[in-house]
Amino acid sequence: MSIKMRLAGRTRLQINRRLSKLAISLAMFLALAPLASRAAGAQTFTVLYTLNGTTQGNSTGNGLVADRAGNLYGTAANGGIYPCPDDYGCGTVFKLTRHGSSWTFSLLYSFTGADDGWNPEGPLTIGSDGSVYGTTIWGGGTGCGFGFGCGTVFKLSPPPNICSTSSCEWTKTILYRFTGQADGDYPLGYLTLDQAGNLYGTASAAAVTSPYDGSVFELTPSNGGWIFNILYSFPGGTSGAPGGGVVFDSQGNLWGIQAYGGEQDCGDPQLPDPCGSIFKLSPSSSGWTETNVFGFSAATGGGPSGSLLREPSGNFYGTLDTNGPAGGGGIFQFVPSSGEFTMIYSVTGNPEDAPGPFGGVVMDQAGNLYAAAEGAGYTSGFVFELTPENNGWYFTNLHNFTDGSDGATPVGPLVVDTAGNVYGADLKNVVFAITP
Repeated sequence: MSIKMRLAGRTRLQINRRLSKLAISLAMFLALAPLASRAAGAQTFTVLYTLNGTTQGNSTGNGLVADRAGNLYGTAANGGIYPCPDDYGCGTVFKLTRHGSSWTFSLLYSFTGADDGWNPEGPLTIGSDGSVYGTTIWGGGTGCGFGFGCGTVFKLSPPPNICSTSSCEWTKTILYRFTGQADGDYPLGYLTLDQAGNLYGTASAAAVTSPYDGSVFELTPSNGGWIFNILYSFPGGTSGAPGGGVVFDSQGNLWGIQAYGGEQDCGDPQLPDPCGSIFKLSPSSSGWTETNVFGFSAATGGGPSGSLLREPSGNFYGTLDTNGPAGGGGIFQFVPSSGEFTMIYSVTGNPEDAPGPFGGVVMDQAGNLYAAAEGAGYTSGFVFELTPENNGWYFTNLHNFTDGSDGATPVGPLVVDTAGNVYGADLKNVVFAITP
């Protein structure tokens, strides 16, 4: 079965599989040596808001982003307007506004399932003018095997005047509708915004009739509109489908992950996909050249997700949701200058009961890493911190989810502010904060 065929139903299967583990009893998870661990200290877990699961949106496991004022933005893959072609609702975009110690929920947009697209399943990006950018995996037209449309890139602009209620929808603009050919379809990764206002992203599949398996693209604002440019189209076969978005290095190269690329099969009987890889796109006068930099395996861990995090020194960090030294994925470091790969944290779990850490990592100003694991090791998920100390990393469990009022199955990317507060969302529609 081709990669593009597997991707068509993978998102719903991922959600169902994540939620199926919530009935399993909570148990202790273990980290491998040489990683030291310590119990959570005086952290305080707070539910900021729980979406109603219908009109406000449902399935909020797409991560959060924050603006300069500390307000939080997220997407719900389902809910909102019913019916939608998949009967789960078309999805929403929401905002939580900080008012001192309290938060106010605002519904920014409800997708209709028509030309505006539906199912926003990736994190958002905030522009310097306060606009919000994102993608939908379906809609925008027809085609791509199911007649649902191949996905869109959208922009939400705030109202010109101050809104006095929590239901003032923002103005939505479609920047691009995918066709499922060389441009790809199923865009669900993070959009990178450069200083000139150009957007870069990935489309994670292509129509069955296409010889490609997705693309890396650029959108450039021009005369009130946007120009779409394909930087690279991945050939079909074992090259893999790009996912999670792309990030720049200091030389202008773009780096990303292929969640299902490479030659190594990770051995999951439910989703028999290759383990994935890290790729680099290098610009030249004749276009962009793709290099497969590192291939994941069952031994290293597989199933990379989310965008790579590039630290100031140039090293990359990311999440793997299955396999690896302890079976449940973990957090890795990749050094581009040497090609050195290190699994800095491994989660104990059954490779057939993945996923582990999902959605990427974030770093605070002190160099600490934060991530969410959805449920590897027979738990309802947990949020954790990795602190660099003595040439190693110390693990701190910040919160174990109970599948109660705190929700379950947290997904990155998380948000961490300058005070060390950690914010996130889970698949049970809970938006939460963890205060040190």
